[in-house]
Amino acid sequence: MTAPAPALPACVINSAAYDRDGRRRDISLDEISDVLDVDDGSFVWVGLYEPDETVLAKLQEEFNLHALAVEDAHHAHQRPKLEAYGDSLFIAGNTAQVVDEHIRYGETHAFLGARYLVTVRHGASASYAAARARVERNPGLLALGPGFALYAVLDAIVDDYVPIVDEFKATLLALEQDIFRDTFHRGIVRRLYDLKRELTYMRVALTPMQDVLSQLLRSNTPLLHDEIRLYLRDVLDHSVRINDSIDMLRDMLGTALSVNQALVTLAQGEVVKRLAGWAALLAAPTLIASWYGMNFVHMPELAGRWSYPLLVGVVVVVVAGLYVYLRRVRWL
Repeated sequence: MTAPAPALPACVINSAAYDRDGRRRDISLDEISDVLDVDDGSFVWVGLYEPDETVLAKLQEEFNLHALAVEDAHHAHQRPKLEAYGDSLFIAGNTAQVVDEHIRYGETHAFLGARYLVTVRHGASASYAAARARVERNPGLLALGPGFALYAVLDAIVDDYVPIVDEFKATLLALEQDIFRDTFHRGIVRRLYDLKRELTYMRVALTPMQDVLSQLLRSNTPLLHDEIRLYLRDVLDHSVRINDSIDMLRDMLGTALSVNQALVTLAQGEVVKRLAGWAALLAAPTLIASWYGMNFVHMPELAGRWSYPLLVGVVVVVVAGLYVYLRRVRWL
């Protein structure tokens, strides 16, 4: 009969011990020290979401975490970084998630020791249940220790940016079609600006992760098995490719804004040309009629019988000639 899951505080999403064969056993926070006291190759993985000071103090006691790292994990608002505290590592990274059609950012902090991994999530961040299930399906790799669990978390953080970037690509393609329509919409410019701003924020959030991953790969810490470094290298490659995609989209959005402005300027020029063409057509009969509207006695053909029809004919010929010419030069 399976033992009931231990009661945990609401902020503790998961608390489990994994033996050397990768088998999982749910434990309470009080049992952590008991597991760590037995040197049997097992390790503990605890997942938290916005924990309070009481829970962090309990974990600090159980894992002997450094006070400065615990303070960072509690207050959040940390830049992505990697710091060593004695025989443990503290990693901070930015997460992204689409909420109500807007990108919201959060943070994940990880404490890595020889026999434990503690992940602390703040703000907009998807659950790492999928990452945990993924590593649990690979007991052989899970036997490498908490370093492999850390890889799964970092991989999940980076991969969460992929659907956001893909959605931005689709949105940009749709906006490009709207740009080349005959009608101008102010909303297109606003949407292009919003997308570029979001991409800039995303780049600021993701780019420092490359430094964190590079430092992990270059570090000589015994907490990471050589095989795990191969997986971390793959995560770094993913982050570089996503960052390159973000830069490409930012460049394309900048070009789209410039093209949109150029098209608006051209459209305004076409309108001005047409107005100038119609003004020229109206100017010719207005000029001729104004001459004959003056109160002078001696005017050409003023007393002639056919003067009026002749004047009308001249006006029609002049206007028709101007119309043909302006159509030829595409001013009408």
